[in-house]
Amino acid sequence: MMGEKEKMELITRISLDINEVKDLDLLLEKILTNVRRFFNADAGSIYLREGANLKFSYTQNDTLQKRLSPGRKLIYNTFSIPINNRSIAGYVAERREVVNIPNVYELDEKVPYKFDSHFDRISDYKTLSMLTVPITNQRHDVLGVMQVINHQDDNWKVIPFSPSDEPLIIHFATSAGLAVERAQTTRNIILRMISMAEMRDPKETGAHVNRVGAYSVEIFEEWARTKNMPHDEIERKKDLLRMAAMLHDVGKVAISDLILKKPDRLTIDEFGIVKSHTYLGARLFKDMQSDFDEVAYEVALNHHEKWDGTGYPGHIEGMNDPSLNGSSGDAAGVKGKSGTDIPIFGRIVAISDVYDALSSRRIYKDAWGEDQVLEEIRALSGKHFDPEVVDAFFACLDSLRSIAKRYSDDEHH
Repeated sequence: MMGEKEKMELITRISLDINEVKDLDLLLEKILTNVRRFFNADAGSIYLREGANLKFSYTQNDTLQKRLSPGRKLIYNTFSIPINNRSIAGYVAERREVVNIPNVYELDEKVPYKFDSHFDRISDYKTLSMLTVPITNQRHDVLGVMQVINHQDDNWKVIPFSPSDEPLIIHFATSAGLAVERAQTTRNIILRMISMAEMRDPKETGAHVNRVGAYSVEIFEEWARTKNMPHDEIERKKDLLRMAAMLHDVGKVAISDLILKKPDRLTIDEFGIVKSHTYLGARLFKDMQSDFDEVAYEVALNHHEKWDGTGYPGHIEGMNDPSLNGSSGDAAGVKGKSGTDIPIFGRIVAISDVYDALSSRRIYKDAWGEDQVLEEIRALSGKHFDPEVVDAFFACLDSLRSIAKRYSDDEHH
């Protein structure tokens, strides 16, 4: 077990760690990883509030993770439960109090809530001890609920959480609340920027950009592991990539509705103007004041480049390149970037964007079947896409399918 000095150092480090992460999904992962480590808990979950419900938003489970092959991730379904006293998480959100249960299968008859053992049965897992805390902001609004599950002693035997753990988890939930609120604000600002683009181009929906952002992170992690990139660098870069990938098409706000909403085939000149969304989007981030600006610039500018050099906008000299200012809006005669001249984040968002476009229904086409989509991506390896990025894509396909369900077009995000 950790000594007091180690615990205090870890508490400080967790608060700093949590404050560094800006993207909401990655923040939930970081919070749960750190808090579980502190309490030596085998598993944990975070629910976020959506109106009168709690949405199961993130989960971790070491026992189930160990059953998977190395590098694979747990696939889980999201669901919502009402905020009321019938479930443990719902009760904690409604009452805004910590609930510490030594054994969920031996609940006191006086408590109003029940433990739902469905997950244990389908996954062959045994939940015993559980510590559940509300995540609140400074105004004491409930933002969500955090659960840590199956506290373990030094011999990995499951034991109850101690009453002395309760004030500590409240401390973590307070830090988490501040960070979650900030991350939700950041995501909402990004989604508002995207909704401006959506008014111009109906394809740019919140669900589409959330999928492209989440796909890009999964593919990047897989690719980075094969390159032996240090863990801390992967963590830092995926946070930036998640937000930047959501903004890949933000330059479309500058393109005329007459072109974006045209039902017929575009003329060569009109397609040239559509192509300009790459550098028009990049221009928004050209006065780089942060690492995020740099990554957002890279993604906006390069996500339509192709591995074989036939993409756009190509080797333009800068945002004021005269070749960008012609009547067509296209960089006439400019050679496309090819191979590793295309920055890695551009190569990754390219495949995420195409995968989502092919898999989604559009006004002008039905969604392709998965077999057809995967066949097309294989066929485009070495032409449109970097073959190594295609390998990473197929290696994390189960996670990509799970993301597609989490951010489906029928759900409002």
